[in-house]
Amino acid sequence: MQPKTQDDLFRFLDSLGIAHTTKRHEPVFTVAESVSLRDEIPGGHTKNLFVKDKKDNYFLLTVEEHATVDLKTVHTIIGGASKVSFGRPEKLMEYLGVIPGAVTAFGVINDAGQNVKIIIDADLMKDEIVNCHPLTNDATTSIASKDLLRFIEATGHEPLVLKVTS
Repeated sequence: MQPKTQDDLFRFLDSLGIAHTTKRHEPVFTVAESVSLRDEIPGGHTKNLFVKDKKDNYFLLTVEEHATVDLKTVHTIIGGASKVSFGRPEKLMEYLGVIPGAVTAFGVINDAGQNVKIIIDADLMKDEIVNCHPLTNDATTSIASKDLLRFIEATGHEPLVLKVTS
């Protein structure tokens, strides 16, 4: 099955009545590369970690861009069966329909099989506006943090808001 496009994502957000704005920019692959956009795009900016445990349970951790996640202990918070490691790019594409460098909470729109548990860091939810890549890394889409949770629920996923950062 082909992954959803930005246009598919925007139509889905529109169908839910979720306001969103998108700013196009040069592709960015890391938080460091995206810092230059901060003055142009207000709100909380995200870092996304696609991880798995030894039982092949997959998790997407969406946190504030400068936050630190302890990969040695986060499994105890998110319900992993063991310490987590990064998921392979093939699984990232299969489950979330994105490539490394474009990982985003919006990727759950592609996870029809509910293979990935999505965790939003509690600290990120303090921001009124959250910014995520719209399935590619050459744009940033801004939505209200409460609407991000509504979007995730509308995809059939249960968004878990947990404190996963230090």
